Amino acid sequence: MSSEDFDRFGSMKLFLHNIYEYQKGIRQLVLCTMCRTCATLLCDRLDHLGIAYLTQPVTESKVNLYFGNQLCLDAVQTFIHKPLNELSPEEDFMLGTMLGYDITGQCKRYCTRKGIVS
Repeated sequence: MSSEDFDRFGSMKLFLHNIYEYQKGIRQLVLCTMCRTCATLLCDRLDHLGIAYLTQPVTESKVNLYFGNQLCLDAVQTFIHKPLNELSPEEDFMLGTMLGYDITGQCKRYCTRKGIVS
């Protein structure tokens, strides 16, 4: 197994764990960045499981794959027409919060990006 194959295998295991967490209600939205080949395979799996998803191109070879609650995906779809590093502080805060990141860390990140000193 090459190092590239090993990385893909590890990503697939993580992805399957993310599906498990979504199905158990631990997460409502998941974001994975992966190669296009893996994304195709994983989209087939999500289709089979009846889980909503959407993709966002990152580079020629990579995509962001979002999956989870349809309402969350509807909200995300309003701002992923641009690269994640170009999100406004508000969009960045909303996405991080929806992905389940630490709320205090998200508040700190938001305030830093807005230039608010506390």
